[in-house]
Amino acid sequence: MNTKKHALSLFTKKPQPGTTKTRLTVKHGGSLSDEEAADFYRATVLDVATAALEALRLCQQKPPDNLGNSTYELCISCSSDNDRQGLQGLFDCSFSEALNAKYIVDHGENFDQHFNSHYHQLFDQGYYSVICIGGDLPTISPGFIYGAFEKLSFLEKETGKGAMVIAPCQAAGVSLVGLTRDAPMDFSGVFYNMDGVPALDAITKIASERQIPMALLGTQADVDNMEDMGHAIALIQAMHYASGFSPDSYFPEHTLSWINKIGLVVSTPPNKNHDPRGDIDG
Repeated sequence: MNTKKHALSLFTKKPQPGTTKTRLTVKHGGSLSDEEAADFYRATVLDVATAALEALRLCQQKPPDNLGNSTYELCISCSSDNDRQGLQGLFDCSFSEALNAKYIVDHGENFDQHFNSHYHQLFDQGYYSVICIGGDLPTISPGFIYGAFEKLSFLEKETGKGAMVIAPCQAAGVSLVGLTRDAPMDFSGVFYNMDGVPALDAITKIASERQIPMALLGTQADVDNMEDMGHAIALIQAMHYASGFSPDSYFPEHTLSWINKIGLVVSTPPNKNHDPRGDIDG
């Protein structure tokens, strides 16, 4: 029987004041202190790990590739041994059961090279497909991740070629990228470029040039600045309320607890330019 091993990769770093989510801090135009920004990321990465574990449980119950003996494993990719130790300590203290995750250290001189490195390492270790997510996606759900594996497997079977699945974020970037091992994808120049090309456009262009079949998921918002934060807070509060009417629904408990502790409130300026319903938009 054909056995395949699949990885759900959490591409992240250790939460640390002064280096984590700096665009949320006062010194970079945000509203948080360095410590608050690090605490926020600590909460979100715990929620992402929680969603990832539940997604893997779903994959084991009903393998998206329809092969009964396939395995789905969690991998944590970070950029240094220090980060690896910090993350392992965080997860060991926060989860009642061991994550049983594989830890790897990605390498490179810029983000693109680190991103490529992490895929190369996992494919070299025998994984047939890798779905990669970041730690700043507090509203990502287990079902969304499961659907990514499902889409990727379906697309490869339909086309007979190495395939890719992506989820855009709200700012023309990407929040989830999945590849099968035969997809000839290279992320050089995607995230680290001086031409102002959005990552989503750059990935699409490379996929088109290399004829890589690509599936597009719905938008999955990340949190990089205070506008993103406002959207996330409103959505998380809505998820929390809706969960009361659906016992199986998911909401990010750690991030919601952090929001309530900090006391952040979302507000929008009064709309004084509201057009009457019957007018034509200008």
